[in-house]
Formats: sequence, structure tokens, C-alpha cells
Amino acid sequence: MLFSWRGGPGARRLLLLLQLLTAWKAGSGQVHYSVSEEAKHGTFVGRMAQDLGLELAELVPRLFRVASKGRGDLLEVNLQNGILFVNSRIDREELCGRSLECSIHLEVIVDRPLQVFHVEVEVKDINDNPPVFPESKKRIIIAESRPPETRFPLDGAYDADIGVNSALTYRINPNDYFALDTQNNREQTSSLSLVLRKSLDREEIQEHSLLLTANDGGKPELTGTVQLLITVLDVNDNAPEFDQFVYKVRVLENVFNGTLVIKLNATDPDDGTNGDIIYSFRRPVSPAVLYAFIINPNSGEIRTKGKLDFEEKKLYEISVEAIDKGNIPMAGHCTILVEILDINDNAPEVTITSLSLPVREDAQVGTVIALISVSDSDSGANGQVTCSVTPNVPFKLVSTFKNYYTLVLDSALDRESMSAYALVVTARDGGSSSLSATASVSVEVADVNDNAPAFLQPEYTVFVKENNPPGCHIFTVSARDADAQENARVSYSLVERRVGERALSSYVSVHAESGKVYALQPLDHEELELLQFQVSARDAGVPPLGSNVTLQVFVLDENDNAPALLPPGAGGGGGAVSQVVARSVGAGHVVTKVRAVDRDSGYNAWLSYELQPAAGGARSPFRVGLYTGEISTTRALDEADMQRQSLLVLVKDHGEPALTATATVLLSLVESGQAPKASSRTSAGAAETALVDVNVYLIIAICAVSSLLVLTLLLCTALRCSAPPTEGACGPGKPTLVCSSAVESWSYSQQRRQRVCSGEGPPKTDLMAFSPSLPPCLSSAEGTGEREADLEHLKEVSSYLQLS
Repeated sequence: MLFSWRGGPGARRLLLLLQLLTAWKAGSGQVHYSVSEEAKHGTFVGRMAQDLGLELAELVPRLFRVASKGRGDLLEVNLQNGILFVNSRIDREELCGRSLECSIHLEVIVDRPLQVFHVEVEVKDINDNPPVFPESKKRIIIAESRPPETRFPLDGAYDADIGVNSALTYRINPNDYFALDTQNNREQTSSLSLVLRKSLDREEIQEHSLLLTANDGGKPELTGTVQLLITVLDVNDNAPEFDQFVYKVRVLENVFNGTLVIKLNATDPDDGTNGDIIYSFRRPVSPAVLYAFIINPNSGEIRTKGKLDFEEKKLYEISVEAIDKGNIPMAGHCTILVEILDINDNAPEVTITSLSLPVREDAQVGTVIALISVSDSDSGANGQVTCSVTPNVPFKLVSTFKNYYTLVLDSALDRESMSAYALVVTARDGGSSSLSATASVSVEVADVNDNAPAFLQPEYTVFVKENNPPGCHIFTVSARDADAQENARVSYSLVERRVGERALSSYVSVHAESGKVYALQPLDHEELELLQFQVSARDAGVPPLGSNVTLQVFVLDENDNAPALLPPGAGGGGGAVSQVVARSVGAGHVVTKVRAVDRDSGYNAWLSYELQPAAGGARSPFRVGLYTGEISTTRALDEADMQRQSLLVLVKDHGEPALTATATVLLSLVESGQAPKASSRTSAGAAETALVDVNVYLIIAICAVSSLLVLTLLLCTALRCSAPPTEGACGPGKPTLVCSSAVESWSYSQQRRQRVCSGEGPPKTDLMAFSPSLPPCLSSAEGTGEREADLEHLKEVSSYLQLS
């Protein structure tokens, strides 16, 4: 059916509601099932999908679901076959109580389109509840004077089931005295009563025991029972009687409050209230008895109430009466004599006087620490006191007189091992129940200056860059003193000595309290490579104790010296060098050599030579060796070359930043006949000699570096194997390499151990090896150019290994 609607949003919502209501009415229906209570899990209830007219294949797509009012987990539907089954235990009595009708209402909902079905599952009762009496035992008290035919009402049993399963019948075991009377209407259980058929005689039978049984009408039949205990009451014709007329009791004087003194037991042959007895003190009662004792009226127990003291009262006389609860009460009497026994109830007292504290740790054995006196107010053995002190301490007690002791030093003291002792002096008397008392003494050990300050290491190695600012902090020494207070207050000072011609204090200083070492002036690597000195740590004790630590301060080189050209007289071409060159020389001919030195060391002293471009951009027929400074021809000279050649050579080190110097070489080109032969031979011979020297040096340097490398690897391996994992490469007692804060971002990249002389020794001797395949300070392009060089590069590689 199609609808055409032009109303507003409200009208459209109303139309949608009407459509949903119509769909619900069209799909509503009701199905009835039944199931017995206590059915097992999975018990078949009904084919719900089939009975509701739903296809099994539609259950999941149409969102088939079941809702239940109350507990929804009792029944469940299998979506595969549409069967309703029991999911969990069903207890009809729990669901509906004793209601005759009991059903579970299910609401089945499916969507697309929406349909709602109502399913009612009736829960049928089974006989699963036996009759239950309100109590398992019923006590009935009947006086022996009651006449026959007297009725005594009884409580009937309760059955949670309904119908026939709850129809109850009663019976009682056969006897001569009682019968059971019940009504024909099984529902009226309140009419159940017990009828006395014969007079009771307490002297013959004091108690009757009957078993009342209730049977229901279910199949199988269930029963419930209650035991009837019938007590026959007697007439009060007997008075209570005690076992003795006089009781004697002994009580220790230190018993706790509430201690049982005696339990009286009076007997009465009567029964019930006629035989119930109440105990009390017979009046008049003395105040001393009321203060010290209390009696339980029901049990007859007499207990202590106040503190007993043998010294105050040694004997108490207590009169007691027992009265029954009959209509005409009857009473019995007795007397209790309570004797108080004296005991050791006074503990010793300890008094400590004349303390001599604190005790110096160098005190002599036998030094008196304190005087101790003890006392006990008891007499005899109870008043004899012995004293002892805490075991395993360097102190002992010495008896000087009766009940007087002295606490003396028994062995040497060491404050660094134990600074204080908590002693407990125990005094114990000689009573059979020995009592004791304690007194605490805290003995503080006074410090004696018996420990010198100690450094963690005997020697430290520090690295500092040269040209440091004056007053910069280069290291901190720290020594610990195991003593206390003034004896542990450490001050630091330099162990003065001469460094060359100057005093050590002109180079460094140490802060007396913090141990910080400062450089007083800029250090110069070229002047002083190693500064070795000692710092003394001394405590403030009397007399003071001290120890020294050695500091090895290595001054690291910085690039602060520019290359210096050697003068011509020293074998080089320093400044402006003039040289005559014959035009007939071939390519690779060494013309002259520029020599320079650098006062720095390492990379900072590694020099390279560059030929600056000529003015006008003309290509020069000469070149300079990158590391040798040798000026040689790149080709054969011809007539086109200018007669006078001026070469500008730039000498540069490898520091950061690099420093440079320049040398000017003036070359005069002449014909071969005009060139000085001696000079030519001299130049050629010098070149050959230089090449031979370079090769020799190269072989020696390579052997030395190889040997040094092998020794370094072996040393590093041995140190790593011998050192603990947490202590790095340096074991205990070995010098430690320390980079001071003045070095800033510089780091010592390789762990080496160098034996270097102190500042007083001879000048430095450094060996530096650089890889010929990749110089550290060259760019990749320069490195590639050097690797492509042939014989000339072989001559230049010797400068990688500089012995200065």
C-alpha cells in the first residue's frame, strides 16, 4: 500500500508511529509451554520458531531475540533450530512462592519488519521440598500435677510445594502418656495438639522423648520430624545443700583481678525453678570482703575483685547462702576461709649514678664508666639481687660491695667501628619466681684523631688544553676521613716544589676547603707538557694527620703557533729564495725546497705546502710537494716560459683553525750552458739524498708504528680482561685519565696509557702516525688526488710520519 503525504515533520513522525504500531499488531501472538521445575540444563521446552511461524533462516538476519521480565537466563533459544530449552536451574518456589499459578513470560522480538510475540511457559511443581518444622527440637514443660486430657498446642510443619505435594499427615511414636490430635482439613496445621492421656509422675519418669513425623502427599513421599522433649516439673520440697559446711582456700597475693578462688556447688533434688539456685554473700557483709571478692549468683564462682596484699590482710572469712527459686524459697549456708600467701612480688630497683660520658676511644681497659646500685624490698632469697650487662660488648660489671657495682671498660674501643653502645643492666632477685628490673645506659664513644685523610686513588691524570684562562678550575681532589667533627675536617694544600726555575705555586693553587685545583696562569704546551705535583690533605685533629695524592696534569696542544719558515742558511728557502734553473731540465726535476717548522705538535704541527696561482691566471710549469715543500717542474721548460718566475708558496698547518705562512721563490730560467753545473749536480744529489733519507725514515716509522700498535692492543686486551666490568679500563690503584672542564667539548677518543716525564725532564718526544690513504684533515677531493699520485706521492707520504 502506498501513501502520499504532504504534512509537516510532526505529521510524518505520527505516520511512522502508526506504521510501527500496525506492524507490531500484525506480528503479535501468544504461545503456551510448560516445563517442570528443577529440569536439567538443555531440557526441551518447545519449538518456538515453528510455533510462531518463523523460518529458521530468518532468525539471525531478522535479529531474533528473547526478553524476559525478571530473570532472563532461565530459558534460551537455539538460533540454529529454533528450539526453546532450559538454560539454568528453575526453582518454582523461588519464582512464585506458594502461588498456585507460576509462569515465565517471554517477549520475542524480530525486526525487518518488527514483530512481537508473547510466550508463556508454565512452571509445574514437583515434590522437591520435604515438610519442615520450625525447630528440630521442641521442649515442653508439664507440671506433674496437670490432669489427664489436658491439651498442649503444637506447631505444624511447613511444605513449600503446592497441591497434593503439600498435603501433610502427622503421627507420633506409641507411648502410654500422650496422644496426637489433628483436624481432618489438612491445611489447618494450627489445630495440631498433644493430649495428656495419663497422669505424670516425676519420681518415676523425669523426661519423655517423643518423635513427631509429618508426611506430604507427593510421590515419592517426603517426611519431616521434630523431637518433642517433655520435662516433668516437681514440687519444691527440698532445700539446697553444700558439700561442706566450711571450705578452706589459699590464694597468692599477686593474683590478677578475676582469678577464680572457689566454685561452690549446692545441690537441690527438686527440678525446674525449685532446683534453680542463686548464690550470694550472707548479710551483713564486711567491707573488706566486698572490696576483695565477688560471687556469681548463677554459677557460685567466687573471684578476686580488688588487689590482695599479704602485708595488709592474711585471712578472709566469707559466709555464703544458696537460695532456690521455688514458690516458697529454701536456703542452704556455708563458710569459706581464704588464706593469702606471701610471694616474691617486689622487683629489684636499679640506680645508675656518676656517669663518665662520653668515653674516649683510646681509653684504657679498666676505666670506670658508671656506678650502679640495686635494691629489693623483699627479704631472704627474694631480696638477694645479682646484676648483669648486655653480652658481647666491650664493658663489664665489677661487684665492689653488697648491691653495688661499677661499669668498667673491658676491651679497646674503636669509634669508627661503633660510635655508641646501648647497654642494658639487668638486676634479678633469687626468689623462686624470679623478678628482674632493667636500666638502660647509652655510652657514646668520643672520637680520637687516629685516621688520616684517604684519597680514593694514589694518583690522578688530568688533561688540560693550553692557553686556559687564568684561574680556571682543572680538577677537584677529595679525601675522606673516618674520624668525626674536627678530626674529620680536611683541608688541602700544595706540596711546594720547583718546576724548572719557577715555583709550583706560580702555576696552580688548591682551595683549602673544597679541594678544587685551579690553574693560575695560561699553560703553554710548548713550554710545559706535563706538570706533576702533589696535593696534601690534612685534618684538623691534634696532632693533625695527613696524606698526599699525585696529580699528573698533561697540557694538551692547541694550534697557537703559525708555521715558521727556515732561513736559507738552515737548508730551506725561508723568506725570498732565488734559484737558477736550466731550461733543459725535464718534468719532475726538483728545483729547490721550502722548509718550515711549527712549534705545535700533532695535527697542529703537520704542515702542508700549496702553490698560489700566478697573477693573470697563467699556468706555472712548477709545482710544490704537498708535504715535502719540494718545488719541481711539471713539464719540460721551453722558450715560451718567462725567464723570471716568481712563485708564492703557502705553508699551512692542520689545526683548527689552520694557521699559515708564505714564502716567495724567485726562479731564473737560463740556457743549459749558462746554468751552474755544480749547482745542478748539487741539487740533483740533494734530491736523491733527500729521497733516500725519506725512504729510510718511512721504513723506520712504519716498523715503530706497527710495534706500538701491537703493544697497545695487547695492553688494552689485558686491562679489559683484568678490570671489573663496572670500573672500566683502569683497575684499582691505577692512574685515572680525567678530562678537566677546561677542555670543554674536546674528548680523549682513544684510551691509551703513556709514560711521560714530569715537567722537569727533557723536552717532549711525540710520535704521530696518520693514515696515508685518508689524511684526517683533507677533504675527499684532496684525498682522491693524493691517491692518484704515483712516485711523487710516495716521496711525500713520508711527511705523514713526523718525528719532532
